Amino acid sequence: MKAIIAVAAALVAGAAFAQSGADVLKAKGCNNCHEADKKKVGPSFKDIAAKKKSEAELVAKLKEGKGHPKVAASDAELKAAVQHVLATK
Repeated sequence: MKAIIAVAAALVAGAAFAQSGADVLKAKGCNNCHEADKKKVGPSFKDIAAKKKSEAELVAKLKEGKGHPKVAASDAELKAAVQHVLATK
């Protein structure tokens, strides 16, 4: 029983430290090439969201480096970043 409580507490603590999508974009350097509403080196987040690619497709593209430089981030970080980008319509 104590082990279950310890695992649950660790999961809750980990969730409290999860970064928001905007924080991930900043921390991973995405804002160096992209802006919310203006094209920089890469397309704006609004343009990316307008193409209506699936969340899974964008996460895979970032994770595998297909058509975009590979991003060193956890699956949770990539998912948070992509969700933030897709919400910028």
